[in-house]
Amino acid sequence: MAIEKNSVVSLSYKMYDEKNQLLDETQDEPLVYLHGGYDGIFPLVEEALHGKEKGESVDVQLSADDAFGEVEVELIRMEDLENFPVEPEVGMMFESDDPETGELLIFRVTDIADGQVVVDANHPLAGMKIRFAATVEDIRPATAEEIAHEHVHGAGGHHH
Repeated sequence: MAIEKNSVVSLSYKMYDEKNQLLDETQDEPLVYLHGGYDGIFPLVEEALHGKEKGESVDVQLSADDAFGEVEVELIRMEDLENFPVEPEVGMMFESDDPETGELLIFRVTDIADGQVVVDANHPLAGMKIRFAATVEDIRPATAEEIAHEHVHGAGGHHH
């Protein structure tokens, strides 16, 4: 069976930065997504996987725009240390509403100095070129419910 629209695809993968340093890889469970434009995986990786069969591999170079996006400077903020409910440490994550859009953002503390805390709501890999290498572990037709909900259910997927 080849990967086509509305296939449930299971992948093992490794993701590298532009210096070929490993950033992420499959751990205990494969990455499982619904193929066919449902935003379950990077579009260029999905395009490369289309028509592949179990056991085949892809190796895709992604620009920052094609991966986690460019760094948006408006998502980096300086906050007064006293505004934090707990003593912040670099690497800590905080949720906050964007005052302009009302959207919930996840901020990561990136620096603390002179009573100021630098927080960043960009994805940690924003602005980076990525190499995504993956091998198809399994393919199956999606159920009608998965297609209606636009994501995978069951093992490795989303549960309701």
